[in-house]
Amino acid sequence: MTPTLDDRPGPRTASELFWAFSAMALQGFGGVMAVVQRELVERRGWLSNEQFVEDWAVAQVMPGPNVCNLALMYGDRLFGWRGALAALAGLLAFPLVLLLTLGALYGRFAQHAAMVGALRGMGAVAAGLIAGTALKLADSLRRHPMGALPALLLAAAAFAGVALARLPLHLIVFVLGGAAYGLTWRALRRGERR
Repeated sequence: MTPTLDDRPGPRTASELFWAFSAMALQGFGGVMAVVQRELVERRGWLSNEQFVEDWAVAQVMPGPNVCNLALMYGDRLFGWRGALAALAGLLAFPLVLLLTLGALYGRFAQHAAMVGALRGMGAVAAGLIAGTALKLADSLRRHPMGALPALLLAAAAFAGVALARLPLHLIVFVLGGAAYGLTWRALRRGERR
């Protein structure tokens, strides 16, 4: 049985949630998703891997930045609108200050060889972080309600659509996401009848 959110440790106050998301945001260069998964699931234990995948799937299909959607949902679930604002503010406040500062510096040194090399290096690390997180999340597909094989086939089709065919993301979300929704719903209904 998958543990519920109430069964897991979590932040005791909205303030703790704010500082936790601030710490996550300041670690994430090139995308904070890998850091959020590691912090919420592996380090803090506030979500199981399955809970993270479910929340991430919802955040993915909602309009707006995925990790902001996740922060809003998680914070709201724990502390209502105060939690949603605390998590979102934690995710955005310090990086905004940092971004404005670095943006001003980048404008001045954009053509410097050290700056160009640093940015290319960070891009490679960010790609590796995302690929590593994808592999960790794939482990939870073994326990997916529709079964591991259909889940892996849908994941492979999404990868092929994005990376190889370069299809628009909204097309993949609606077509493959819709198929995954239907298959999962059917599998859950079958499970309830047994």
